[in-house]
Parts: sequence; structure tokens; C-alpha cells
Amino acid sequence: MGIDKPEDFYQSYAAYKGYQTPVVKAKHVRWYDREFWAPALCTVDTSVLELGSGTGEFLSYLKQKRVRRFQGVEQDKDAVAAMAPGLEQHVHVGDIWDYLDSANANTGASAFDRVVMLDVLEHFSPGDGVRLLERINGVLAPDGLVVARVPNMGSPWGGIHQFADLTHKTAYTAKSLEQLGLAAGFEPLAFAPYRRGSPVRRGAEDCLHWLLSKVLSVTPVVWTANIIVVWQRKN
Repeated sequence: MGIDKPEDFYQSYAAYKGYQTPVVKAKHVRWYDREFWAPALCTVDTSVLELGSGTGEFLSYLKQKRVRRFQGVEQDKDAVAAMAPGLEQHVHVGDIWDYLDSANANTGASAFDRVVMLDVLEHFSPGDGVRLLERINGVLAPDGLVVARVPNMGSPWGGIHQFADLTHKTAYTAKSLEQLGLAAGFEPLAFAPYRRGSPVRRGAEDCLHWLLSKVLSVTPVVWTANIIVVWQRKN
């Protein structure tokens, strides 16, 4: 097995990830409510397309939220096999580019209000990231939003996620996410932190970040190790 490029590591990706069927508990719902539902201004009538669904945790969340129309796209058949029963009808198994090409040729009623990429964009080069957003623009409803979560290299803690996966091709900060979006005709509507852990731990992190912000001359837009961006079309 030759390993020359980042994408060559996908040959052993299932073994590396150790896929398991996710169980969406109340805490997961609270997390996604805070980090997706609220900043992306969603309701049960908001149609959602997720690119790179993995083992389907976010799709299971949408199902629990009783979102009326949602769709996932995932190329890794091992990841799809680990999804919870009942998600099959909501998943297109195949390449993201092929799906978007087909969807762009058949837009209209098939357009989505929100397009979501969780831990996906960093797997593309900057140029492919721009092209991906341009393709997404063709399947996005007129007032639609794009939501992405990536490792936050503007934070001192972002490297633990960025460099934990050798298939990652691009590192992002809030500013470079803005730059990427502008190149594809989008502008940031909001940046949000990605928070995990107990309230006590989150409170301790907030105290540390407050202290660091008092002594550092340059501080990140978002301190957490991952950052969430909500893009809208540029006016």
C-alpha cells in the first residue's frame, strides 16, 4: 500500500476511526442546538443537506428534531454501514462532487435551506474549498445558509485536531474562513465556538481565555479548538 498523498490515508481510514453507531443523547441535542440550530436560525421546516455525514450522528439529531426534509451525502461505505437504522432513506452514498453536479442540474424544488459540513472542509485544498462552496451555491435556497465546523488554528488549542488526521489539507482561522467564503461569493454571518465538557470545565476554560485575552496583544475571534462558521451569500 503506497502512501504518497494525504488522500492515500483513506485506505486505512475505517481502522483509524474505529467506526461505531452513534447514540444521540440529550446532551448531544443540547450541543447541536447551541452550535447549529440557534446560529443557523433553524425550524422543523428548514431543509438541511449535510455533506460528509460520517456515521450519521448529525443526521440522527435532525431526525430527533423532526426536521421534515434532510439529506446526507457520504462516500465511505464503512461509515454508512455504522449509521443508525432508519437513516438509509436520507443518505446518498457516493462522491460529494458527483452529488453536487447532479443536484446543480436539477435545482428548484430540490434546493436546501441549509448546507452543513462538520469536520469536512479541512479535508480539501483551499482551491477545492472555493469550488465546493461555488457548487453548494447552486443547491442553496435563495435565503440559504452554509454551516461549517473546522479545527480552529486561530486558537492555541486547534492543533490537537488539525494535526490529528493526516488527511487534513488546509488549516483555518476565522479570518481565513472569511477569505475562503468571499472568494466563493459568501460572507460570514456568525462565528460560534464548539463547546464540550461539563459546565465546570467550560467555566474554567472561559476564565483562562479571559485571562489570556488580558495579557496577549492578539487574541482569536473564537477560543475553542474547533470553530463554527455560518456563511450567507454576499450582498
